[in-house]
Amino acid sequence: MAEPADLADVILHPVRFRILQQVGGRDVTTADLRTALPDVSQATLYRHVAALVDAGILAVAEERRVRGAVERTLTLGDRMAHVDAPELHAMKSAELRRWFLTFLAELGRDFERFVDADDAAALRDFVGFGQVPLYVTTDDLAALQNGLSELITPLLADSGDGKQRVLFSTALVPDPDPPPASRPGA
Repeated sequence: MAEPADLADVILHPVRFRILQQVGGRDVTTADLRTALPDVSQATLYRHVAALVDAGILAVAEERRVRGAVERTLTLGDRMAHVDAPELHAMKSAELRRWFLTFLAELGRDFERFVDADDAAALRDFVGFGQVPLYVTTDDLAALQNGLSELITPLLADSGDGKQRVLFSTALVPDPDPPPASRPGA
């Protein structure tokens, strides 16, 4: 299993990030991943799946023989694919910048796939984005994150009842230069 300091490297690699997006909330086979990620060679895909399994982020739910080869069904592992506060604090600024830009690039790729889809107009009820300033303490932020986690946990797994799968992304970015009225003591 990867050490916590290595988790960001494991999760935030662009190919691994895309693999995790495919697995999130459902079981997928390696064949499903090859279909969903046609621009990733089979050898590269298997190497990145192995890294995610070794780190405990993905788990092998089932293995079966298909035409002489072993087909693996993958699911999320015990370790959540989340870089936590201590790991973020341990990163140098350049690393943090690189990981955030990777996140943004993949978010942009997901949005482009949506916009280019044949049924994009029909799916517009499921898209939304915006930005709003929040005024929080670290305790407020912890409560917000816990509440959000409680709210979305029941929606993380595919229950097979025809719900639309959406990708939910969050980003918290402290405002380094808030308006004077919002500064403590102002």
